[in-house]
Amino acid sequence: MAQSSSSTNTRSASEFGRTAENVADKAADLAERTGEQIERTVQNFAEQGRQATEQIQVVADNFKSAVDKSVKDQPLTTLAIAAGIGFVIGALWKS
Repeated sequence: MAQSSSSTNTRSASEFGRTAENVADKAADLAERTGEQIERTVQNFAEQGRQATEQIQVVADNFKSAVDKSVKDQPLTTLAIAAGIGFVIGALWKS
């Protein structure tokens, strides 16, 4: 009877060991997949940031071209608009 109990304990310990290995393997796989997903997400954010930067640069270039053309074609109107914008910003800044 002592042998039966010993063999049951050995078998239970062996099964526990296999179960622990399976859980550890599953946890490692999950951690790896999670890491890969995080890496893809960060890469997507970085790409979106680059695209936004490029679009902002295009808008800034267009704005600069429009202002340059306005200054050449209608300098007094451009000056009046700039003064109006400055007044509004000053009023907002003050409050």
